[in-house]
Amino acid sequence: MKYLKLIRYQNLLMLAFMQLLFRYAFLKQQDIPLALADWQYGLLVLSTVLLAAAGYVINNILDVATDTINKPNNVVIGKGISETRGYNIYIALNITGVAIGCYLSNVIMRPTFAVISIFIASVLYFYSTNLKQIMILGNFVVAAILSFSVIVIGVFDLFPATNAENQAQMASMFSILIDYALFAFMINFIREIVKDIEDVDGDYNQGMNTLPIAIGKSRTTKIVLGFAIIPFILCLLYIDKYFLENNLYIVTLYAFAFVLAPLLYFIVKIFTAKSQKDFHHLSTVLKLILLFGILSILVITLNIKYNA
Repeated sequence: MKYLKLIRYQNLLMLAFMQLLFRYAFLKQQDIPLALADWQYGLLVLSTVLLAAAGYVINNILDVATDTINKPNNVVIGKGISETRGYNIYIALNITGVAIGCYLSNVIMRPTFAVISIFIASVLYFYSTNLKQIMILGNFVVAAILSFSVIVIGVFDLFPATNAENQAQMASMFSILIDYALFAFMINFIREIVKDIEDVDGDYNQGMNTLPIAIGKSRTTKIVLGFAIIPFILCLLYIDKYFLENNLYIVTLYAFAFVLAPLLYFIVKIFTAKSQKDFHHLSTVLKLILLFGILSILVITLNIKYNA
């Protein structure tokens, strides 16, 4: 159990589930070629999960003092796992994840794509050591890494299988992945700021420069409100343009019930949020919005089949 806490397995399971969902509930249901065999795609998911797990490990090692104040029950380094063992786990996860990424790059005959795994591992390391302490930039990096885990599906599975005959169809598939990546980015970016508000006391004691420390919780809450309105409006426009115009009424109802309604709830509740408990609750709401938003790709696929 102590090792599971170290890598935050729940987040990793969600990441793996998301990548598997896009492959088997969406791409596999289309009449398009894919570059990776099923077991090779499994390796892509494993590589992503290992690199993300390494990021959590190094973050936990470097955040012991902060987490002791903010989340004392989640502190593992120094209690159940030594710092030295933590670094060994971090190195092993990174080496394995990068090695798999290099192997897959050669499988699709794009050896230069190996730099993607190295880049992700490097960004996660610099996030924990430097970028996390830079106001807004750290939030941006975490959100971007999650969104890139959606785009990497297209990079490894769609792009190598694209040719002159299927270019338009593959571009359409890739654009859908980008739409979901942008959605994941916006929701997770907001969530990262909410988590900064939740953890403001511990971050302040460690001399970090997060947005709520720099401008105060009240002003940061108003900024979060403004950011939350953006995906709400964009989702409304997306539903009107892509779902309603194509008579996808089931997915439209789903989006209103499980994405827009919770997002509206978040917008309303952020007005009255004051305590750490309030912001933790809102962080959980955003996590659910992200989950249900990603699940909509399955609903879209089923709705298209049903209409057909």
